[in-house]
Amino acid sequence: MAITKQYLKSKPICKVTFSVPAKEANEVLVVGTFNEWNTESTSLKKLKNGTFKGTVNLEKDNSYEFRYVVDGNYINDDQADAYAWNDYASTENGVLNV
Repeated sequence: MAITKQYLKSKPICKVTFSVPAKEANEVLVVGTFNEWNTESTSLKKLKNGTFKGTVNLEKDNSYEFRYVVDGNYINDDQADAYAWNDYASTENGVLNV
């Protein structure tokens, strides 16, 4: 998995690109505090090589908790900036600092 950050000079925005290699998966979503954990909000597009990819514009100077949903299963990104315990889910979420 990979996360790429591109900061815009003209706006206080960071373009964050999520890449998830999941050849066998049918659907990959990214959910988090930036989209209110909405599983219908941010789906990633499957590329020919089997990687799912998508870009989200996030306000910079913030931290966001997030996870991937791969065919209904929640997983963390091993390249997250940090991890934070979530009592509601009884697990850790990845943290993205932009």
